[in-house]
Amino acid sequence: MNETLREQQWRLARHLRDPHVYAPPPGIEARRLKVYRELFYGAIEGLLAGSFPVMRETLGEGVWHARVRDFYANYRSQTPLFTEIAEAFIDYLQGVDLDAPWQLELAHYEWIEAQLYLSDAQDPAHDPSGDLLEGEPLLSCTAKVLAYQWPVEQIGPHFQPQQAPATPTLLLVYRDNSLQVRFARLTSMAYQLLAGVSGTGRARLQALGDVDLQGLALLTSLRAQGVIVGTC
Repeated sequence: MNETLREQQWRLARHLRDPHVYAPPPGIEARRLKVYRELFYGAIEGLLAGSFPVMRETLGEGVWHARVRDFYANYRSQTPLFTEIAEAFIDYLQGVDLDAPWQLELAHYEWIEAQLYLSDAQDPAHDPSGDLLEGEPLLSCTAKVLAYQWPVEQIGPHFQPQQAPATPTLLLVYRDNSLQVRFARLTSMAYQLLAGVSGTGRARLQALGDVDLQGLALLTSLRAQGVIVGTC
């Protein structure tokens, strides 16, 4: 490639990413540059706005756009895929001073929701009617058991806590049969049963000291909902 053309391309790319710092290459009409700037930034902002609608609304337009512009200008993405931009944004948030203390966890929660909604993953081989005590309960591939410091499912424009609760937020997030993503709060025992211990249903209940078999009732209910797909 001609070195002059290469330099022009680099200067244009730097300008489009951060026009306040880098001047454009000479010879390009200002009107055209403005179109390019708006087109490129708008594409990234639109993807992120669709992935993190609650964050955008809660932070407000000014803070949101400042954050996205910093990401656009300074983060060096390792993926060329638009479908992975949201995950790249979460990686970016881990290395900056956050706009709100709950921002990273809210971003992760919204990303999980989107991943479950769009997922075309298939469950591994399992027995749909397997014994939940003698077999190992298998969580659906469109269900996630999550633990957060902040009550992410409650955060929004009218609820922006500044201090994390004393107890963590334990959630089951899943896609139901109508392809809607839903969430449910979990007790500590339910969280441990689904994610904290492994093995057969009986081994899990014994590890948790569940002598009343409350956990078995929970497993049975979750299988009826399709959250647990059977045993493996």
